[in-house]
Amino acid sequence: MEVFERSFEENIEILQKLLKGNRMTRFRTEYLALHSYDQAKIFLAFEEEYREKVYQYLSPSELANVFDSVETEQHEYMDVYFEEMNNTYAAAVLGDMYADNAVDILNNLSDRERVNIYMHLMKPASAREISQLINYLDDTAGSIMTTEFVSVQEGEDLKSAYQHLKNVASSAETIYYVYVVDDNKRLVGVISLRDLILNEDSKLIRDIMNTRVIAVQVNDDQEEVAKMVMDYNLLALPVVGFDQELLGIITVDDIIDVIQEEADSDYSGLAAVNVNEEHETPFGAAKSRLPWLITLLFLGLGTASLISQYEEVIATASVLSSFVTLITGTAGNAGTQSLAVAVRKLANKSEEDNFFNSLTFELLTGVFTAIIVGATIAVVAGLWKQNFILGFVIGIAMAAAIIVANLAGALIPKLMTRLGFDPAVASGPFISTLSDLTSVLIYFSIASLFLEQLTY
Repeated sequence: MEVFERSFEENIEILQKLLKGNRMTRFRTEYLALHSYDQAKIFLAFEEEYREKVYQYLSPSELANVFDSVETEQHEYMDVYFEEMNNTYAAAVLGDMYADNAVDILNNLSDRERVNIYMHLMKPASAREISQLINYLDDTAGSIMTTEFVSVQEGEDLKSAYQHLKNVASSAETIYYVYVVDDNKRLVGVISLRDLILNEDSKLIRDIMNTRVIAVQVNDDQEEVAKMVMDYNLLALPVVGFDQELLGIITVDDIIDVIQEEADSDYSGLAAVNVNEEHETPFGAAKSRLPWLITLLFLGLGTASLISQYEEVIATASVLSSFVTLITGTAGNAGTQSLAVAVRKLANKSEEDNFFNSLTFELLTGVFTAIIVGATIAVVAGLWKQNFILGFVIGIAMAAAIIVANLAGALIPKLMTRLGFDPAVASGPFISTLSDLTSVLIYFSIASLFLEQLTY
């Protein structure tokens, strides 16, 4: 059976047997024949005893290729692997990785002293590239760009440019686009490989380059950069400084990581939990969840306290208690739906999105939804309890609670954004608990007005 026909579990079993039997040559043959993504997946699945053998059997550049394929969200958990290596080997691995990936790992190492050691031990050229990237702010274009790109001078002819490309292509992360710079390294154009190949060798780069280059500033937010790549269907995007000097490029694989990261962040906010807990201990996961749960607990106590204020109403018309959870639950669901739409709009940062237009849209959506749901429950409750006054009260309360919840779901994340806070804080559980509070207030306030009719 060929190595690529095996399942993941079969490959793991075979490779572990080879490591256990100290069969280095056979292990290298089998392991290096796999796709780099599979190599990374298998390495992360190895126990420490097997990883120790891998460090002996693979060169730093081979392991660097493996680590370049590790998912970005797993970089924060790679501390343990570098602790297992000797410092010289670890520095060589980082130095042979793509600079942006190495920076991401270094920024997540817990021991900052080890970062300094690695930087001193690696090749000077690699250390310089990493030093340039490591100081950029998180979540900016600079923090996700790579400095391994191909550029040519605008005054070169195509023959010399093509020869230069052949010489440096092996060290570049991608060569889909060849960027053109002037004598001051400022970005002035871009040329495709097609144009480079099809035109006469004697032509100058400046005569065939495209001067309409889509680029981003080094401090631009990574979400804006990701949106630009999606909008223009780009495979790579150049990053420039304030003087238009070409500093690096952002490749589409980095953009996919950003989109995944932002999606996880939005979902974490909606659920009030970190969705990437697979590397945490149960205690660590519980610790991260507790703050929200405690906060929501006290907010829930407010709801319980409010209900206690209406004990006399409930005692007079006990049938009202049957519908409390129905009204609060439905309103919470409506608020969460509105919240999800609002957070998505904020994430997309749509230019045509207007605060008051969105608010009007959610208000009208809430009204239409409230009328239909309220009328439905009014009829159902009236027939069920043989009391259409009760049905009317529940229907009106349900409709009002849905409208308020819809507005809360739309308003809160937008207001948080305007105040400079992360809209993900407006989580689904928070909106649901807030809806419980407002729904109870609305329900019993309306019921109090019709209390005499409800006691018949």
